[in-house]
Amino acid sequence: MVTISLCMIVKNEEEHLGKCLDCLKDIVDEMIVVDTGSTDRTVDIAKEKGAKVYDFKWTGDFSDARNFAFSLAGCDYIYSADADEEIDEENRQRFLKLKEDIDALDVDIVQMYYTNQLAYRTVYNYDKELRPKLFKRQRSFRWVDPIHEQVNIDPVICDSDIDIIHLPRENHSRRDLDAFRRTIEKGRRISRRLLGMYARELFMAGDDDDFLKAKAFFVDAVVDNLRSIDEIKEACCVLAHIAVLEKDSEAMLKYSLKDATTRMSSEMCFELGDYYFEKHDLDEAIIWYYNAAYECESILDLSRSGELPRLALAKCYRELGNEEQALDYEKEVQDLRNK
Repeated sequence: MVTISLCMIVKNEEEHLGKCLDCLKDIVDEMIVVDTGSTDRTVDIAKEKGAKVYDFKWTGDFSDARNFAFSLAGCDYIYSADADEEIDEENRQRFLKLKEDIDALDVDIVQMYYTNQLAYRTVYNYDKELRPKLFKRQRSFRWVDPIHEQVNIDPVICDSDIDIIHLPRENHSRRDLDAFRRTIEKGRRISRRLLGMYARELFMAGDDDDFLKAKAFFVDAVVDNLRSIDEIKEACCVLAHIAVLEKDSEAMLKYSLKDATTRMSSEMCFELGDYYFEKHDLDEAIIWYYNAAYECESILDLSRSGELPRLALAKCYRELGNEEQALDYEKEVQDLRNK
């Protein structure tokens, strides 16, 4: 049977760490906990549960800490966990069965379902998604990106049926948005994946000030010849929202036309709806909200093609005195929520 190293990076996780380690201690063969500066009982709890604890001076980059933790592993596979994760008994048994069978699968990465992702809606559109969690050590996996870090390699991947329950105790969007800005200020290039996550987090959790602080970065991204059309479209959505905030008609035209060079996104249509609603042009606003809901697809935030344009349509029709139509759209929203 293969052996598994648990590798974690933690800071001030006394509330969750013990439960997380208890879920895993009879599955993994060693537990490595890298502490990045805890001031509570995190380190003591880790030691009490039998983990090997190492100190790591925080660099502001999650990948640096993950790579350090991975470098300490000595088993055949590495399981990467966060302190606010738990695995129930049914899924612990699935994990143990996987451990028995994995040698015959010849895979480099096993993905597991990450659940409860919408507890704090920041960058995820779905409550349950597959994530890479178990890594073959000999492949020398390395983490990349300073935030929302991921492993950079082209491996053989296997999808498992194991569910991991994510139990965050707070919304990390403020921390994450600050980290995006610090990374940009340091002159580091934001990867294609991270640009999309920055844009998504702005739409899902950012306030007006967050958008305005991001303006210079996304303006540069739009004219960056090394950026893909998908990146440019995502940047244009952010800049269109900023144009609505700043009541900048020229910028609204510029970025909506850039998005329209391919099929328009629901995000852009929704911004156009807001733009015309602010101008009290309800007929035009209705056209764009309708397109966001029914004619286009989201590229960042599913709510821009789901609840939000329907609620906006209801608001428009109510202002026009059409209560029946407004109620129809509100009923659609309830139907979406009940799915």
